Amino acid sequence: MNMTTAVKTVFSKYVTFSGRAPRSEFWWWVLFTVIVSIIAYALDSAFGWHYDTLQSAGPISGLWSLATILPNLAVTVRRLHDTDRSGWWIFLTLIPLIGALILLYWYLKPGTPGTNRFG
Repeated sequence: MNMTTAVKTVFSKYVTFSGRAPRSEFWWWVLFTVIVSIIAYALDSAFGWHYDTLQSAGPISGLWSLATILPNLAVTVRRLHDTDRSGWWIFLTLIPLIGALILLYWYLKPGTPGTNRFG
């Protein structure tokens, strides 16, 4: 799967939390969102909409974040499904550092071969 296909797939499954997302779809989506976020932040700065803290976002960055929050959650849950884990494991991010490292390890693992309980 290439980046174009992955982005089209994620946007076509905008709020689809069922099914599976292969590693390529997930990581191409992550790369795409990081690139667009950098561009949005640069545009905010170019228009003079920058803020003193990194916790604030300009209007372009804010709109991009709002537009992609549900697809980000959906593709992440589908990625966890591909590793035969429930989407509820996403709440591991609430455990500082350790939770994110565990999830990163799972995201990097290949999916279960064949079918699993999620498809």
